[in-house]
Order: sequence, then structure tokens, then C-alpha cells
Amino acid sequence: MSPATSPFTDFYRLDELLTDEEKLIRQTARAFVEKEALPRLPRLWEEGRFPEDLIPAMGALGLYGPSLDGYGLPGLGNRAYGLMMLELERGDSGLRSFASVQGGLVMYPIHRFGTEEQKRRWLPLLATGEMVGCFGLTEPDHGSDPGGMETRARRDGDGWILHGNKMWITNADLAHVAVVWARDDEGVVRGFLVEKGLAGFTTSRMEMKMSLRASDTGELHLDEVRVPAGALLPGAEGLGAALACLNQARYSIAWGTLGSALACFEEAVAYAGARVQFDGPIAQYQLTQKKLADILTEIVKAQVLLFRLAELKDAGTITPSQISLAKRNNCEMALMTARLCRQVLGANGISLEYQTGRHLCNLEAVLTYEGTHDIHTLILGQAVTGVAAYHRAKE
Repeated sequence: MSPATSPFTDFYRLDELLTDEEKLIRQTARAFVEKEALPRLPRLWEEGRFPEDLIPAMGALGLYGPSLDGYGLPGLGNRAYGLMMLELERGDSGLRSFASVQGGLVMYPIHRFGTEEQKRRWLPLLATGEMVGCFGLTEPDHGSDPGGMETRARRDGDGWILHGNKMWITNADLAHVAVVWARDDEGVVRGFLVEKGLAGFTTSRMEMKMSLRASDTGELHLDEVRVPAGALLPGAEGLGAALACLNQARYSIAWGTLGSALACFEEAVAYAGARVQFDGPIAQYQLTQKKLADILTEIVKAQVLLFRLAELKDAGTITPSQISLAKRNNCEMALMTARLCRQVLGANGISLEYQTGRHLCNLEAVLTYEGTHDIHTLILGQAVTGVAAYHRAKE
């Protein structure tokens, strides 16, 4: 979906619907990823390191919270935002995850639920990447069921005491501030801004991952951490506030996974045309062509879905279940694409000299986080039938 890309990646000519500004935004993001990230990503992924030096550069390009407005933020449309996430994940899911968390899970709750003081203090610094944030919702025993949250917040004079643990937290070790969700003495889930360096607040890095290796993943440990009254996000009351943040991240994932799929598809098409077996390129064989035709069909469907989803988001009429459908469909599509492309590449598909194997491993995690495939299936089932097939917190 770029002017420099072969027509088969824009099979339904959706580029014709983009504005000149959106095309420029997309091309700028792609050029950054191709020049600054792609040459290093195989080594970074192998070593399990996130390219921290790119954080300010990504901020300078407006990749953090670009659809938010005010406080020096650009207030771009949601299609432009989606295209940015697509291009980041065309490079690696770790790049897009960093930006999704920074913008959708840290800046968004501050922008929506925070005080004026909190917004003025944090949003400009997070937008530039001078400060990094993380989002603390998932716990060791509560992933798909955040309503079972065990982290507690109790009032202490004019402040609060937080106690609990959060797990699988992107940017945990890098973050200067964490948006932490905890249940108060009345059972109400509340959001807090917990700053690095507070007594009792520590992080630990999660090692030995087989996916999202070029991403910082860790745990948050809150051992009787005292935070001032000003740390409370006053508008974030109830589990629904945390889930509203997840919808922002799920939207960006739906776009990002399309980027992974396109990267794999383009690599497989080029490889099929160059790889000779039995006196001809493997692109000439029916089984290879069926794989590529199946991939193309699913990519086009995902592209059309996303363009409409962006329109609904811009109009303010989007629903959580519509976002769930896109996240569920596009993650499954991208993982299927990566698996088929790995087959086209044969043994080379597991080499880091090619992109497909890296995307394949990353997408196994992306299919699971921000709501597993099964959870989004149940969300859609409830939307269709009106009946919840799982227990939910009553908030």
C-alpha cells in the first residue's frame, strides 16, 4: 500500500481513497523503518533487545498518540494513525507495540481520564519520547479475566497505598511512569500514575521469550507503594475505563498486523519468483500460486475492513465489538499469512536473514495479547446473541 509497492499489495486500489497527507505520513513512517530499524532488527530480535535509541526519533515523527489533540498533539485522523502502526509493524511487532502502549495505553488514559495538571505534565513528554510509559493491568493469575484483579489500593491520609504485581507488561523496564490499575476498599477499580523511583516500586525483565524478542517485556512489583492524591486518574473509575484503553490498543493492533502480513507476502512473492526448483521458479507451480492467492484474498479483506473501521472511529460511532472483530480477524489473517509464506520460503523461512520467520514468531504473541483470539470470539458471540458466554465483573 505504497506508491513504490507492486500493485498486488493494493489489489483493490485503496490508495485512491487516501489523502496526499496520509500518503506522505505513511511513506515517512516506512522510510524511517526501512532506514533506521530494518537493517538492525534481525540482530536485535536474536539478542532480545529493543532499539531504545529510536525512541526520540519515533517521537519526532509523531508516532506516539497521533490521533489525540491538544497539548501539542497533532490530532490526526484514525486512518493516518492506522497507517503509522501498519508501517511500524511491517518492520517488527516490537516497534508497533512500543508505540501502541505509549500512545494508546498511557497517553490515551491520561488524555481522557486525567486532570489538567496531569495532561500538561505528561502528554508533551510522552509525545516526544522524552518519557516512556507502560500499562499495568494484567496480573500473574488474571489475564483474560481482569475483573479478578488482586492488586489493591487503600487510602492513606491524602494519598494511596498500592500493593500487587503486574505481569507481561510492555515497556516495564523502560518506563518512567506506569498506568496501574488497582481495586480500592470499596471494590472499585481505579487508575493511578505510578512514577519510577517510588519506594517499593520495582520492575523485573521477563527473559527467554520465543516471541516479541525485540520488545521490552517485564513485571511490575508494588510493595506498599505510597502515591500522592495527584497520582489518581479521577475519571478512571471502574473496569470499563481500563477496557476503554484496551480498545485503543486493539485498534492499532488490527492495523499493525496487516503490516506484518504485507511484509511476509511481499517477501514470499519475490522469493517465489527467484527460487528455481525442477527447472523453473516455484512461482509457476499451482500449489505455490494457491498459497499466494489465498493470502492476497485475506489481505484485501483486511484492508477494506480497516478503512471502514477508521471511518467509524473518526465519526465517533465505533463499538468495542467492531474493534474486536478487526483485531480477531487481522491477527488470525496475519498469522496464517506468515505460516504460508514460511512454507513458500522453505528452510530459509526460519532464517533471520529473511523477515517471515521473525514475524511468524511475533504474531503468535500478538494473537494472544490485548484479548486472546478466544476472548474476542466470545465478545462477538455476545454481540450476536445478546448473551455472555463468560463471567464478567459487574461494574
